[in-house]
Amino acid sequence: MVGTSWSHCLARLLVRPLVGTGITPNHLTTLRLVTGILACAALIPADGGWLLWAGWLWLASALLDRADGELARIGSMSTPGGHRYDYLVDNAVNSAFFVALGLGLRESSSGGGAVALGLWTGAAIFLSSSWSEALERLDGSGRKAYSGAFGFDFDDLLYLLAPIVWLGWSAPLLMAAGFGVTIMMLLTGWRLWRLTGRRANAGAAE
Repeated sequence: MVGTSWSHCLARLLVRPLVGTGITPNHLTTLRLVTGILACAALIPADGGWLLWAGWLWLASALLDRADGELARIGSMSTPGGHRYDYLVDNAVNSAFFVALGLGLRESSSGGGAVALGLWTGAAIFLSSSWSEALERLDGSGRKAYSGAFGFDFDDLLYLLAPIVWLGWSAPLLMAAGFGVTIMMLLTGWRLWRLTGRRANAGAAE
């Protein structure tokens, strides 16, 4: 599946010099994992200096999320194992961001509620992403479960998380994400259930 968003195009330009150097997509995926974990860790102290680092590390991690897939495509290095590793890392890192965001708000007026919401949002992201992957695999058309528009992909929303944190809007971000991701999880689960049912009915009719 060729990425056509602006961030895919940027990542393609950046990784093109890496083709033939021995650097593999899995190396970039691992770097995505490391920078993502460090970004999440920097969110937890909820200190201004740490949040600045969290944002920059998160932007690097989000770009690497694009870069590994583009290197695999233009370098003809795509493998089922690499795709699975990329998927697991993306799912884990994106989920962990909101768990860490909730932990960082533990001393705020929301207190334990923020921690609980962070855990819920992380779990909802994990389920939504897992069901989206299953939906794409079952559909078999090569289309994404949720496509973007105007040169922007659905996952490009990840880039917005850094400036939102820098602006001190972590609490509203967590509340909005908790609501939005819950809706997305329910919608994706419903779509997967419907497609599974149609495939089962079609198989029974044959």
